[in-house]
Amino acid sequence: MLLKSPNEMKGMESARRLPGNVVQLDMQDKKELADEQKRGLRNRRAHMANERTFLAWIRTSIAIMAFGFVVEKFALFVRQLEYLLGIQKEIPHKGYSSFFGIVLVALGAAIGVLAFVRYKQVERQIEDNTYRPSRILALLLALSVLVVGAFLVLYLIHSV
Repeated sequence: MLLKSPNEMKGMESARRLPGNVVQLDMQDKKELADEQKRGLRNRRAHMANERTFLAWIRTSIAIMAFGFVVEKFALFVRQLEYLLGIQKEIPHKGYSSFFGIVLVALGAAIGVLAFVRYKQVERQIEDNTYRPSRILALLLALSVLVVGAFLVLYLIHSV
């Protein structure tokens, strides 16, 4: 195998220089270089997977925020429509829908921030080869889903 860059021969003591700054490697050096290239490829794949996961979390947070916005604005639309049709004599106070919509928007924003923090943490762990899954993030997300689900159940029971 012939290498042209002096940087490519770092740590390869048995490499032999040829004219024109070309280096000839023995079998051990070729194996070390191949192993290093494989590690770099795995590292790139891990970084790309981390980025895909980050982007999926960002899409999820945007969807949650959009859903919260729609919930809040739809409740306002229904109240205004009831007032215009004469079903109610006065514009009622804001109900649970407005509160729930605002909570969803805040939850979506928090998920976006947590996704970024986790992305940077995993990026550092990939570089250091010390990856550990996050139990705290999984617990927080599970509790968030539980709280939102419980609130929806209570809201639906109350509105029936």
